[in-house]
Amino acid sequence: MSAVDLIVPVKSLARAKTRLRGAADDGVGDPVPHSRLSLALARDTIAAARSARGVHEVIAITSDLEVTSVLTAKGVQVLADRPEAGLNAALRFGSEVLLARNPNRPIGALQADLPALRPDELADALAHARLVLDAGTAPRAFCADAHGEGTTLLVAAAGVPLAPRFGPGSAEAHERAGALRLRGEWPGLRQDVDTPEDLRRAAELGLGPATLAALRTTARPRR
Repeated sequence: MSAVDLIVPVKSLARAKTRLRGAADDGVGDPVPHSRLSLALARDTIAAARSARGVHEVIAITSDLEVTSVLTAKGVQVLADRPEAGLNAALRFGSEVLLARNPNRPIGALQADLPALRPDELADALAHARLVLDAGTAPRAFCADAHGEGTTLLVAAAGVPLAPRFGPGSAEAHERAGALRLRGEWPGLRQDVDTPEDLRRAAELGLGPATLAALRTTARPRR
């Protein structure tokens, strides 16, 4: 399998990570530090993915102008999304664009809330996916989250539609659709962040620099 093009969907900052609200400012819930943290999660995820072996390009898809501006300034290609379309529709759109560009390149979807992701973890997971897809064992492969219920990474073989089924119970939904669940440790790849407890667990693994900076900027001095 050749190197993968990864699509990273980034929600509008005003609507992103509602269960994480308050984690950046000791429970206050100010929208400014919350947006800063949400953007930082995506920045660290994308930076790690761009450094991973086996990744050809990382493309973000978003309807948020601030996200677009920040990521474009860092050299990330951004596709414009329709905010009302939803996550799976956005990923289908992104995969159709990439398939039209190069039907011989595998396409993957990577969640944008993996601040503890390490490039070597992603590279290893993609290598495992390569074995599955190249052998024809399954048309798609995925990595489940730390709880085993959600999905953090979905990869389709070259020329195969991505067919994303993200949302509650997405791991089972992807399995029912014929995707193979990848087995591996990859703690940073599996630890997505939806709640303050998730953020604490990601911090134990080691947060990326943008997330650390966002938390330091809004942290209150403790007495």
